[in-house]
Parts: sequence; C-alpha cells; structure tokens
Amino acid sequence: MTRPIALVGPTATGKSDLALDLAEALAARGPGAEVVNADAMQLYRGMDIGTAKLPPDARRGVPHHLLDVLDVTETATVAAYQRDARAAVDAARAGGRVPLVVGGSGLYVQAVLDDLRFPGTDPALRARLDAELAVAGPAALHARLADRDPDAARDILASNGRRIVRALEVVELTGQSFAASLPRPGAPRHDALLVGLDRDTAVLDARIETRVDAMLAAGLVDEVRALAARGLRGGATASRAVGYREVLEHLDGAIDLDEARRRTVVATRRLVRRQRSWFRRDDRVHWLDAAAPDLVATVLAAWGDEPQEPATG
Repeated sequence: MTRPIALVGPTATGKSDLALDLAEALAARGPGAEVVNADAMQLYRGMDIGTAKLPPDARRGVPHHLLDVLDVTETATVAAYQRDARAAVDAARAGGRVPLVVGGSGLYVQAVLDDLRFPGTDPALRARLDAELAVAGPAALHARLADRDPDAARDILASNGRRIVRALEVVELTGQSFAASLPRPGAPRHDALLVGLDRDTAVLDARIETRVDAMLAAGLVDEVRALAARGLRGGATASRAVGYREVLEHLDGAIDLDEARRRTVVATRRLVRRQRSWFRRDDRVHWLDAAAPDLVATVLAAWGDEPQEPATG
C-alpha cells in the first residue's frame, strides 16, 4: 500500500523527526518511503539554519524532494510547487513507496493533496505591472486596485506591491474580483492520511525560544549575511521568512541582535497561531500530541485502516 501520509501542524513540533522515524518503520515493512517537503521556505538553497532544514547527512538515507530548488532571488509560487510536488508524490507511489508530505505551509499541503486550481498568469501582463510598480510605487497601483476591486484593496496592504500586482493581474485576466478567482479545493486527489502534530502552548513557546537560540548559536547571522550577498534583500518571498527578515534588520543596523532574537520568537509564535488556525479547519486531520509515546505506531495503525469519513480533530 502506498497511501500518502501528510504530517502537518505548527512549526517546532517535531514533524521532520517523526517523518524519518516513519520512513524507517515503513522500510522495515517493505514499501519504504520518500519525503516531499511542504515548507515554503525550505525550497530555498542556503536557507538552512533558519528553516530548521535537515542537512543531507541527517536524513538517514531517506529520499527528500522539493528542498533547495530555488535561489533566494526567485519567487516561490504555489502553482509551480504543486506541479513539482505532485510529480514527486506520483513517482513515489509508482515506485511502490509511501509519500510523506511534511510541512506547515497549509496551502502547499492542500495543493498537493486536493484538486486545487489556481488562476492563470500572463508573463507580458505581469511584466507590465511589475514595471509600473517599480516606477509609480505600490500606492499608485493600490489606488487602481481600489477602483477595480474595492474588496481586494481593503484586504491587501497598500505597501504590499507583490500582492497588489497579483490581484490586478487576476482581475484583468479573469474579469472577476480577486476573491472570486482565489483557488478553492475540490475533491481529494489521494486517500491520504493527514496527521497533525501539536504540543501544549506553553511547551511549544519554550521550544521556540530554545530553537531560536540554537539557530543563532549555529550561525544564523552568518547564514543571512551570506544570503544577503546573493540577493536575499531583493527576494520577494525569501526575504520575508521568519528569522531572516529580523536578522536582515539587524545587519542593516536598525535593531541590535537581542531585539532581532525577540522579534523572531514573537513572529514564530504568530506563525504557529496561523498554522493552527489553518489546519484546524480541515476535519480530515487526525491530531496527535507530539509529546505522546509511540507516535510511529499510532500513525501506522491509522494509516493501515481503510479510508474513512473525515473525522473531527
């Protein structure tokens, strides 16, 4: 059986370690497993310490896909990720192995597992809008969006040039409001088992502080400095990653390192709240306490069951 397993939920709960334990258990059973990354920031080469990316020598020989596929100057898109991640999942299943979709980027997980379709893009139109953004600035384009799609303008910050450009592109391409054109999930593509890992809030808060300190001790500042030399500040997606954004501010002299640490901890806790909110809406997710014993046995028992009606979690 090659039924996919998705390990989802907040950051710092132990999803990557559990994935490796599951892969080893599945290899002992015969099929083996492959990990498909579903963390948007782990797509980027060189963003290792701050994303808690497992280094190759810590992956226990388990194949990993969709890691280190973008430069920090490139923009990550869910549509491109969907294409490549689906191909990895399908190839693993065709080879008789179990795909383990692992990460906390909710829309990315959904894009792999469900029939999620995205509005198209037009390179010429996008280039024209990007050029206008560079010349006129985001406020001018936001005013145009307010005229054409007031609801979208209310939801998008006037300073967020990338989202303003995308909204205008979609409105011009589809003739619909931006909200009406947003992707909506259809039927599941796989009979996947979705497992959500979480921990007591106080425990997770402490783990986050410990992890941020460990990242700084491991050389996060040097990592960000090296990436800045490769164009990180100009990366529309990578430059906004938690930890990287705050360390860039420190390197620019805007804040000291203690403040960068504090802001990173706060931003990570906010990310956790957003991840919980996203995944708790999906009643297919089987929630487990990440501190519980025998997680591997619990997941494999659920995985071996016949697919059932979605259960509340």
